[in-house]
Amino acid sequence: MVPVAGPPIEGGTVLIEHGKIVAVGPAADVDIPDDVEVVDAAGTWVLPGFVEAHGHLGVHEEAEGWAGQDTNEMTDPNTARVKALDAINPADEGFRDALAGGVTTIVVKPGSGNVIGGQTVAVKAWGRTVDDMLLRDPASMKSALGENPKRVYGEKKVMPSTRLGVAAIIREALTKAQDYQARREFAREEGKPFERDLTCEALVRVLDGEIPWCQHAHRADDIATALRLADEFGYRLVLNHGTEAHLLADLIAERDIPVVIGPLFTSRVKVELRQRTLRNPGILARAGVRIAITTDHPVVPINFLVHQVTLAVKEGLDAETGLRSITVNPAEMLGLGDRVGALAPGLDADVVLWSGDPLDVMSRAMRVFVNGRDVYHFDETTGVGVTADPYYRG
Repeated sequence: MVPVAGPPIEGGTVLIEHGKIVAVGPAADVDIPDDVEVVDAAGTWVLPGFVEAHGHLGVHEEAEGWAGQDTNEMTDPNTARVKALDAINPADEGFRDALAGGVTTIVVKPGSGNVIGGQTVAVKAWGRTVDDMLLRDPASMKSALGENPKRVYGEKKVMPSTRLGVAAIIREALTKAQDYQARREFAREEGKPFERDLTCEALVRVLDGEIPWCQHAHRADDIATALRLADEFGYRLVLNHGTEAHLLADLIAERDIPVVIGPLFTSRVKVELRQRTLRNPGILARAGVRIAITTDHPVVPINFLVHQVTLAVKEGLDAETGLRSITVNPAEMLGLGDRVGALAPGLDADVVLWSGDPLDVMSRAMRVFVNGRDVYHFDETTGVGVTADPYYRG
């Protein structure tokens, strides 16, 4: 057993009650009630479900074309008011792939076509409706620097068409939110009615420190801009992608800014990806930066999340840090550490039984439990993974 939050336990036991972990430890130390169901995990590696910190499951559905494409509301560079929650289709095939890859929690984000893309949401990988799957809403605010927003709006010949325009949109939006925050507080103190603005309401949650600001940034100059803006407005910054973050590793570490790195299995399809390297996670971790690794699904299939870690370990990342990069680290970065990311009492019973070391590419997830419910198993007879049906069939 690998709890991640503590040392490995040979012959360990996880006790689950009402969807929560109530005890973890050596079998001799866990008092097992007589009437509980026992799952024999002998010969397997038992780990917490993995956490994908940056994906587009359910909003960018696979094999659906425009009908399943709800990633970007690209009609306004500032769409802070939109919620990924409202566009997720639990029937997206990607959720079944997630379970097959041992991933039980996903932070679903709007895309990076807008400067401020909207509110992200943390969900479990199994459920009938997104409300059944909900873990935290919002989990963060998505924003983008660099090529994507300047290309989208530059092609429309409207602002922002440059990097300086992108930064100006962020400053303008957050300054307006600060003014809105002051007016709202004054109205409350005076007991006067106040006309609410959903865009400003969402951004005030960032300014108040309630949710972090997830900043899409690849190039070192864009990362420096992200640090500058965070210093100006005082919000909790989480860098996303960080393709050239290793070039500024010391500056990022000094500020204790976490980085969600990836996707790592891609070609250098645009200018800002020229420095993409599998060595990046190891360089950042050795510099003292807290890291998570992402697939950016469907850019890389989500069931390959752990394989990205394996190759990052091959290129110098410490194996223990590698496992933390898809468990406790992303959970803590995005305020989910009290629910997921480890095997520990009080956390959700998201448990995965692996055939062997998950960092071995030949290992596979054999059984997956979400909130204590058995939702996936690999049938060794047919060689096919089977996911429990969440729908009521009458």
